[in-house]
Amino acid sequence: MELLYFFLGLAALVVVVLGLFALGWRGRRRRQQDMPRPLPVPEDLSEPGFQALGQYVVTTTAGDWLDRVAQYGLGVKSNATAAVFPEGLLFARSGAEDLWIPKSDLRAVRLERGMAGKFVEKDGLVTVTWQLGPKRVDTGFRTRAGSDKTPLVNAITKLLPESAAPSEEQL
Repeated sequence: MELLYFFLGLAALVVVVLGLFALGWRGRRRRQQDMPRPLPVPEDLSEPGFQALGQYVVTTTAGDWLDRVAQYGLGVKSNATAAVFPEGLLFARSGAEDLWIPKSDLRAVRLERGMAGKFVEKDGLVTVTWQLGPKRVDTGFRTRAGSDKTPLVNAITKLLPESAAPSEEQL
Protein backbone atom coordinates (compact mmCIF):
# COMPACT_ATOMS: atom_id res chain seq x y z
CA MET A 1 0.00 0.00 0.00
CA GLU A 2 2.86 2.41 0.81
CA LEU A 3 4.35 1.68 -2.60
CA LEU A 4 1.03 2.60 -4.24
CA TYR A 5 0.97 5.96 -2.44
CA PHE A 6 4.57 6.58 -3.44
CA PHE A 7 3.78 6.02 -7.14
CA LEU A 8 0.60 8.11 -6.97
CA GLY A 9 2.57 10.96 -5.36
CA LEU A 10 5.28 10.61 -7.99
CA ALA A 11 2.70 10.67 -10.80
CA ALA A 12 1.08 13.77 -9.29
CA LEU A 13 4.48 15.47 -9.09
CA VAL A 14 5.20 14.66 -12.76
CA VAL A 15 1.80 16.09 -13.78
CA VAL A 16 2.46 19.30 -11.82
CA VAL A 17 5.93 19.73 -13.34
CA LEU A 18 4.62 19.15 -16.88
CA GLY A 19 1.81 21.62 -16.21
CA LEU A 20 4.34 24.24 -15.11
CA PHE A 21 6.37 23.65 -18.28
CA ALA A 22 3.21 24.11 -20.38
CA LEU A 23 2.33 27.34 -18.55
CA GLY A 24 5.86 28.67 -19.05
CA TRP A 25 5.81 27.86 -22.78
CA ARG A 26 2.37 29.50 -23.14
CA GLY A 27 3.64 32.61 -21.33
CA ARG A 28 6.70 32.75 -23.60
CA ARG A 29 4.46 32.53 -26.69
CA ARG A 30 2.28 35.33 -25.33
CA ARG A 31 5.35 37.55 -24.71
CA GLN A 32 6.57 36.85 -28.25
CA GLN A 33 3.25 37.34 -30.03
CA ASP A 34 4.65 40.39 -31.86
CA MET A 35 7.33 38.17 -33.45
CA PRO A 36 6.69 38.14 -37.23
CA ARG A 37 6.30 34.87 -39.12
CA PRO A 38 9.39 33.89 -41.14
CA LEU A 39 9.03 34.31 -44.89
CA PRO A 40 7.83 31.30 -46.91
CA VAL A 41 10.30 29.33 -49.02
CA PRO A 42 10.43 30.85 -52.53
CA GLU A 43 9.22 28.56 -55.31
CA ASP A 44 11.87 29.54 -57.85
CA LEU A 45 15.12 28.80 -56.03
CA SER A 46 18.39 28.12 -57.82
CA GLU A 47 20.35 24.95 -57.13
CA PRO A 48 21.87 24.86 -53.63
CA GLY A 49 25.59 25.60 -53.46
CA PHE A 50 26.03 23.43 -50.35
CA GLN A 51 23.86 21.11 -48.26
CA ALA A 52 24.46 19.38 -44.95
CA LEU A 53 22.39 16.90 -42.98
CA GLY A 54 22.05 17.46 -39.27
CA GLN A 55 19.84 18.77 -36.51
CA TYR A 56 18.06 22.10 -36.37
CA VAL A 57 18.69 22.97 -32.72
CA VAL A 58 16.67 26.09 -31.94
CA THR A 59 16.14 29.76 -32.71
CA THR A 60 16.72 32.15 -29.81
CA THR A 61 16.79 35.89 -29.28
CA ALA A 62 20.18 37.04 -30.57
CA GLY A 63 22.78 37.06 -27.83
CA ASP A 64 20.52 35.24 -25.35
CA TRP A 65 21.03 31.53 -26.00
CA LEU A 66 18.44 30.55 -23.36
CA ASP A 67 15.54 32.65 -24.73
CA ARG A 68 13.94 30.24 -27.21
CA VAL A 69 11.59 31.65 -29.80
CA ALA A 70 8.34 29.81 -29.06
CA GLN A 71 6.42 31.07 -32.10
CA TYR A 72 6.02 29.12 -35.37
CA GLY A 73 7.85 26.02 -34.09
CA LEU A 74 11.20 27.85 -34.07
CA GLY A 75 11.96 26.67 -30.53
CA VAL A 76 11.63 22.95 -31.30
CA LYS A 77 14.51 20.65 -32.26
CA SER A 78 14.18 18.54 -35.40
CA ASN A 79 16.26 16.67 -37.92
CA ALA A 80 16.97 18.92 -40.87
CA THR A 81 18.99 19.67 -43.95
CA ALA A 82 20.73 23.02 -44.17
CA ALA A 83 20.87 24.16 -47.79
CA VAL A 84 22.68 27.30 -48.91
CA PHE A 85 21.24 28.92 -52.03
CA PRO A 86 22.38 32.11 -53.79
CA GLU A 87 19.08 33.61 -52.55
CA GLY A 88 19.46 32.58 -48.90
CA LEU A 89 19.53 29.74 -46.37
CA LEU A 90 16.97 26.96 -45.97
CA PHE A 91 16.55 24.65 -43.00
CA ALA A 92 14.35 21.86 -44.38
CA ARG A 93 13.02 20.39 -41.13
CA SER A 94 11.30 17.06 -40.64
CA GLY A 95 8.15 17.25 -38.53
CA ALA A 96 8.20 21.06 -38.52
CA GLU A 97 7.72 23.92 -40.95
CA ASP A 98 10.79 24.66 -43.09
CA LEU A 99 12.71 27.80 -42.15
CA TRP A 100 13.77 30.14 -44.96
CA ILE A 101 16.22 32.98 -44.26
CA PRO A 102 16.63 35.36 -47.21
CA LYS A 103 20.15 36.51 -48.03
CA SER A 104 19.20 40.11 -47.15
CA ASP A 105 18.29 39.05 -43.58
CA LEU A 106 21.56 37.22 -42.82
CA ARG A 107 23.84 39.11 -40.42
CA ALA A 108 26.55 36.71 -39.17
CA VAL A 109 27.62 33.08 -38.90
CA ARG A 110 29.94 31.53 -36.34
CA LEU A 111 30.75 28.28 -34.54
CA GLU A 112 29.58 27.95 -30.93
CA ARG A 113 29.69 25.38 -28.15
CA GLY A 114 25.90 25.31 -27.68
CA MET A 115 22.58 27.02 -27.09
CA ALA A 116 19.23 26.40 -25.36
CA GLY A 117 19.81 22.93 -23.99
CA LYS A 118 22.12 21.58 -26.73
CA PHE A 119 25.78 21.67 -25.78
CA VAL A 120 28.47 20.00 -27.84
CA GLU A 121 32.24 20.12 -28.25
CA LYS A 122 33.95 23.45 -28.78
CA ASP A 123 32.87 24.97 -32.10
CA GLY A 124 30.44 22.10 -32.72
CA LEU A 125 27.35 24.17 -33.52
CA VAL A 126 26.86 26.42 -36.55
CA THR A 127 25.05 29.55 -35.34
CA VAL A 128 23.47 31.96 -37.80
CA THR A 129 22.42 35.46 -36.72
CA TRP A 130 19.65 36.93 -38.83
CA GLN A 131 16.93 39.56 -38.86
CA LEU A 132 13.33 38.39 -38.31
CA GLY A 133 11.38 41.58 -38.94
CA PRO A 134 12.48 44.03 -36.23
CA LYS A 135 13.97 41.22 -34.09
CA ARG A 136 17.49 39.86 -34.36
CA VAL A 137 17.67 36.11 -33.71
CA ASP A 138 20.21 33.26 -33.63
CA THR A 139 19.53 29.85 -35.17
CA GLY A 140 21.65 26.83 -34.27
CA PHE A 141 22.37 23.85 -36.52
CA ARG A 142 24.46 20.77 -35.69
CA THR A 143 25.87 19.03 -38.75
CA ARG A 144 25.71 15.25 -38.74
CA ALA A 145 29.25 15.00 -40.11
CA GLY A 146 31.88 17.15 -38.43
CA SER A 147 33.56 17.67 -41.78
CA ASP A 148 30.47 19.60 -43.00
CA LYS A 149 30.77 22.43 -40.42
CA THR A 150 33.47 24.49 -42.09
CA PRO A 151 32.07 24.19 -45.64
CA LEU A 152 28.63 25.19 -44.31
CA VAL A 153 30.05 28.23 -42.50
CA ASN A 154 32.04 29.18 -45.61
CA ALA A 155 28.98 28.86 -47.87
CA ILE A 156 26.87 31.04 -45.54
CA THR A 157 29.73 33.55 -45.19
CA LYS A 158 29.67 34.09 -48.96
CA LEU A 159 26.06 35.33 -48.61
CA LEU A 160 26.87 37.86 -45.91
CA PRO A 161 27.48 41.54 -46.61
CA GLU A 162 31.22 42.20 -46.81
CA SER A 163 31.23 44.05 -43.48
CA ALA A 164 29.63 41.09 -41.67
CA ALA A 165 31.95 38.32 -42.90
CA PRO A 166 33.92 36.71 -40.05
CA SER A 167 37.68 36.94 -39.96
CA GLU A 168 39.90 33.85 -40.01
CA GLU A 169 40.34 33.98 -36.21
CA GLN A 170 36.54 33.82 -35.71
CA LEU A 171 36.31 30.56 -37.67
